[in-house]
Amino acid sequence: MSATHQSRRLVLSLYKDLLREGSKFPAYNFRMYALRRTKDAFKDNKSLTDGDMINKSIVEAKENLELIRRQVIIGHLYQADKLIIEK
Repeated sequence: MSATHQSRRLVLSLYKDLLREGSKFPAYNFRMYALRRTKDAFKDNKSLTDGDMINKSIVEAKENLELIRRQVIIGHLYQADKLIIEK
């Protein structure tokens, strides 16, 4: 497999993981923000061609994934009632 193919697989995997983890937020506003921010960030970085910038973006995505995982756990500890929009 070429390096480009491997990085493409890694980026797609990160994208799916970020969307999956973002959808686990119990609070509607946090959940929608995480999903929207993930989609926007990947759309903005879609045209990157510089290898260093791609690697920097991958590292940032991994850090954000870990942050979202921690925040989801905290969100489940302090759940509030669902909003009207969710019902």
